Amino acid sequence: MATRYVKEDLPPYLDSTSEPPPLFDGTTRLYTYYQCPFAQRVWIARNYKGLQDEIKLVPIDLKNRPAWYKEKVYPENKVPSLEHNNKIIGESLVLLKYLDDNFEGPKLLPNDPLKQQFAEELLAYTDTFNKIVYTSFKGDAAKEAGSAFDYLETALHKFEDGPFFLGQFSLVDIAYAPFVERFQIFFQDVWKYDITAGRPKLATWIEEVNKIDAYKPTKGDPELLIQAYKQRFLGQ
Repeated sequence: MATRYVKEDLPPYLDSTSEPPPLFDGTTRLYTYYQCPFAQRVWIARNYKGLQDEIKLVPIDLKNRPAWYKEKVYPENKVPSLEHNNKIIGESLVLLKYLDDNFEGPKLLPNDPLKQQFAEELLAYTDTFNKIVYTSFKGDAAKEAGSAFDYLETALHKFEDGPFFLGQFSLVDIAYAPFVERFQIFFQDVWKYDITAGRPKLATWIEEVNKIDAYKPTKGDPELLIQAYKQRFLGQ
């Protein structure tokens, strides 16, 4: 486990009334939104690698975005993005690998070629996983999302040298954790459906991920999540 984890005070959001930070001054910045699961991926990786001092969090208010963010930082106008070495890199899965390749700290990908190959398969499935689950909210959710959670259960049987997807904690766990966190809460609240029922490996994985210090401070407020998802997906 990462030993350099330190607790930090989270900076406030920057909105349309906020001045930009001194851009491209040599500071490495992670532009984020605390409730965004994609941004949460990179936030977890930053914490796990012990990069709180090296990579400054800059939260952007996505509901009231500063114009300078699109104009001067990231034309895509999304989060996460990383300002590093006078350039901007986007896309959460790209950033997980970028952090691992360009910064010190515990490695997020093992050297074992078999595990690396499986990591690529699992990372390639993340969008499908999310799409199946999000689409299921409009129908018979528990039934329609079952195949996605079964996929994770099966994947967790591949390596037996630890409770995580590649045995040991890796960027694959980081890629899935923010979404499983949200789905577990939402299914339980709305449909009284336990995504871990009949999926013991998934149950253990969730338990073990929740013990990771780098992950704990990135977790959202369950009540706010339920409220936001009900509004977004169920029109409530």
